[in-house]
Amino acid sequence: MPVCSGGDEVENYANQYVIVTVFLLLGIAFPIVVLWLGRQLRPSSPTPEKETTYESGNDPVGDSQIRFNVRYYLYALMFVIFDVETVFLYPWAVAYKQLGLFALAEMFIFVGLLLVGLVYAWRKKVLQWNSI
Repeated sequence: MPVCSGGDEVENYANQYVIVTVFLLLGIAFPIVVLWLGRQLRPSSPTPEKETTYESGNDPVGDSQIRFNVRYYLYALMFVIFDVETVFLYPWAVAYKQLGLFALAEMFIFVGLLLVGLVYAWRKKVLQWNSI
């Protein structure tokens, strides 16, 4: 009967770290090498016309720093919140039969918390668009 010594487990454990390290180094080195290679191979002939800002074929007009109304950001934030909700609801709906009643209760809690946030935003008039 063969006896397994602890050395085999340690060696296998070390091999896993070596594999992860190799993939990490390749993941860092590959983009750097590809970007450097692209820079070496592409033609470079900068002119003032090529370095101007492109604005749909027209000459740029005005300042590039424009102030936006904060309400745009509030709408965007609300969209992201409910978009993320959809991302969480989809896998739950696909695996509902395997998850059972406990997952149903968890999902009701999740959707309830989102509805509380929506009611809070509604009462704070975040979703109301008043012209200033």
